[in-house]
Amino acid sequence: MTPYLPITPQQIADEAVAAAAAGAAIIHLHARSPRDGRPTPAPELFAEFLPAIKSRCDAVLGITTGGGQNMTVQDRLAAAVAFDPEMCSLNMGSMNFGLFPTLSRHKTFTYDWEQPYLEGSRDYIFRNTFADIEHILQTLSEGTRFEFECYDVGHLYSLAHLLDRGLVRPPLFVQMIFGILGGMGADPENLLHMRRVAHSLFGDAIEWSVLAAGRHQMAFATMAGICGANVRVGLEDSIYLGKGRLATSNAEQVTKIRHILEELSFDIATPAEARERLALKGLGEVGF
Repeated sequence: MTPYLPITPQQIADEAVAAAAAGAAIIHLHARSPRDGRPTPAPELFAEFLPAIKSRCDAVLGITTGGGQNMTVQDRLAAAVAFDPEMCSLNMGSMNFGLFPTLSRHKTFTYDWEQPYLEGSRDYIFRNTFADIEHILQTLSEGTRFEFECYDVGHLYSLAHLLDRGLVRPPLFVQMIFGILGGMGADPENLLHMRRVAHSLFGDAIEWSVLAAGRHQMAFATMAGICGANVRVGLEDSIYLGKGRLATSNAEQVTKIRHILEELSFDIATPAEARERLALKGLGEVGF
């Protein structure tokens, strides 16, 4: 839906480095088939861009375990197991994950797989059972920390359950996600409610971050920053820089939100500061 999405390993590496230069302390990474952009969990493709990014910047590199439709938990874990990163994402619950409404706005597609993929989300459950979550926690290296992705308030209680059982340890990096059909809507009241619940459950044991999908991205990130959150932006979540204007890169979105937050007198964390706050093991301890 945009000509600016990085697809090849070289493009992904270049985009990641540019985002880090623009101020991103953490880079959240997916892999795609360089042939047609299809989401893939293949470790051999991650191997083509992870070392390249590491050699060119000091950002924290986080690997997805969310993947895409029709991937098993084992598929989704493959790259994180292979490369022992500082951080990877971990979704906190099963949910409907509806991308199909975009079909009403986009009528032409570059590749044959794209339209069926979107339509398939109408009958797709993004599976993250307690057994799946426990398997991921038990499989990955003790040194890998998590970006706990929470799409609804119940996901915060699931994370609290894991904390009570000693399966996760603070500081917890909680990524609150708004605007995905099947999850929480991008309404200001929801942001404030999630913040209240998170702090009632975890107190000072969390670093919290916010992202919002589509047109909500920048406004919601701005509000979240004012409320004391960290923020995440990028082409995974929105292809726009502003109304009707495509972002030409991830770095362009990072630059915009950084400018907004600095104008509001907030400081932007360096990778070193992020590592300290999240108790990460350091770039020298990864497996790539």
